[in-house]
Amino acid sequence: MTDPNAAAEGAPQDAPVPAYSWYALSVLVLIYVLNFVDRQILSILANDIKRDLHVDDAFLGFLYGTAFAIFYALFGIPLGKLADSWKRVRLMSIGLALWSLMTAFSGFARNGAMLTGARIGVGVGEATASPSAYSLISDWFPARLRATALAIYSSGLYFGGGVSLLIGGLIVESWNKAYPNGGPLGLVGWQAAFVWVGVPGLLLALWVLTLREPVRGLIDGMPSEEDPAPFRGFFEELMLIIPPFTFVGALRRGPGALAINVLAAVGFAAAAVLLTKLIYAGPGAIIPAVSDQWLFLGIGYYAVFSWATALRSRDLPTFRLTWGSPAFLATILGYGVVSFMSYASSFFAAPYGELAFSIPKTEIGWLLGAPAAVAGFLGVIAGGRAADWLFARHPAGRLFVVMFGLVAPLPVVWVLFTTPDQKVFFICASLSQFLAASALGAAAATSQSLVLPRMRGVATATFFLATTLVGLALGPFLAGWISATHGGDVSFGVRSVLWAGPIGFVCLLAAIRLVPEAARSLIERAEAAGEGALRPA
Repeated sequence: MTDPNAAAEGAPQDAPVPAYSWYALSVLVLIYVLNFVDRQILSILANDIKRDLHVDDAFLGFLYGTAFAIFYALFGIPLGKLADSWKRVRLMSIGLALWSLMTAFSGFARNGAMLTGARIGVGVGEATASPSAYSLISDWFPARLRATALAIYSSGLYFGGGVSLLIGGLIVESWNKAYPNGGPLGLVGWQAAFVWVGVPGLLLALWVLTLREPVRGLIDGMPSEEDPAPFRGFFEELMLIIPPFTFVGALRRGPGALAINVLAAVGFAAAAVLLTKLIYAGPGAIIPAVSDQWLFLGIGYYAVFSWATALRSRDLPTFRLTWGSPAFLATILGYGVVSFMSYASSFFAAPYGELAFSIPKTEIGWLLGAPAAVAGFLGVIAGGRAADWLFARHPAGRLFVVMFGLVAPLPVVWVLFTTPDQKVFFICASLSQFLAASALGAAAATSQSLVLPRMRGVATATFFLATTLVGLALGPFLAGWISATHGGDVSFGVRSVLWAGPIGFVCLLAAIRLVPEAARSLIERAEAAGEGALRPA
């Protein structure tokens, strides 16, 4: 195969992409497929977990969303920094092995606390994947094909989500049929499913190690030298985002910074306590997951605040191009709303269909999982291609695709959770996947285009803060909580989260206006913030 570094060096933007880049991309897609199999399999197992562990929809939303999302997001920040300074291929391999082990460990959970701990481990491991992958793809593919390449990578999300329903349903029903009273090690069907999907990741981790590491920034004419101390930045980030070490990090910046940090900690803690006391399942009874939900979110938002304020003092150029950029923030928050609604509907579609239409797990795995996987793949590819086509004609062209992915699924999701017709249910499930998927590649490529090559890992981690702390941590939980407070009405719970659509619409309108100028002035703003000379000779 052609060496991607040699092929990229000095190559014009319209030069053919080396075959190795496409091969490496296919491996990354496979990783992302497994990523979402391990993450999304919880959906097809939801009703069995509710029955065996005696939990409700609010807990399932918390387990799928918040317990995973907070640690995925928080560790994504230092791991994003490590992806900007260390070998990205090695980082992905280690992370893949970790989340696969924790997925398998989920099969041995005997209560909600054990399952929550395992989900936290899955979140930490999976936090290595996308910062590394986005950075690698941006070094393997020129700007003209970057949205398409990122969309192809992102298709693993939809294949993984669909395959998880197929595999999960098949394993559960086959295992329970063979072992009606529990099988080896006392495992029942849903527990065996976690073990079976976790083990293959260990083998894939060895394959990942064979990928070559491209030279960072070479394809854009701005090659970066290797960091002589790559882990220093990682541990610094880790200390700045984990309480109570965050107070030490703030004190290093001065008494004023410490005072602000302490006030923020008190504020987030007070908000978590207030929300816990205000939100009830009924008179005098808090849903058990609610207290954990707001505690986790309070810690997460405080930790991100601590990290962002520290980033400003330590790396002003990166801060100015991410947190200090209205264009960047409007883009990621706009897409965060897309994920807010999409995560809620995709997670609860399988358990809702299983109960509403009395569909066996294996059947719903085939009729819901397979078409949704294909639809998601086609949607993300079509969206990526459309985004690249529009970008060539308008500097904010990609954002029109993100806007489409926000608005178009709204009526489809409403019908999905209200129709009495089983065929319409399956059609709407696939169509909503297709429409929402179209936004991902465009949003990711836009966020990458607003930072320098050395900042791509951190930019990706920040991008995923929106999809996790806004989308994944809130969407499924709120849908589940509303369902639990209305007698288990999942339909009402999911439809209730669609109110977020107008918020995303406003964010994306702002992004469409701001992104062209932000992209044009990228190097100028970076240099003004203290970055070294960047303009090619």
